[in-house]
Amino acid sequence: MLADAAGRCRRPRGTTLDFGAVKLAETCPSADVEPPPKTGRTMPDFVGKGLAAARDSLPRDASVTNKDASGRGRIVILESDWTVCAQTPRPGAAYHGQPVTFSAVKIGERCP
Repeated sequence: MLADAAGRCRRPRGTTLDFGAVKLAETCPSADVEPPPKTGRTMPDFVGKGLAAARDSLPRDASVTNKDASGRGRIVILESDWTVCAQTPRPGAAYHGQPVTFSAVKIGERCP
């Protein structure tokens, strides 16, 4: 980086910037960590399976959002009490670490 006359940082044209990030509750590693390979993985079919088992099947650092498929707006607190009704990415789609969304209902309820 270079400083201009006003002391502001400037970067030369064509400079490549590389950013890393961790979740809020995590600490930064002491060195860069290589990302997982971005090829060769497909999204399993979790529909009808337990929400806790679905999450456990994904990489530990997967970004997962759970939604109440019943439309009642309930918050999923204990994943082992819920069954997956729908998922994004869809089953069989290429999975490269993108965010995953599960729509689920409590065990014993019917998916809409």
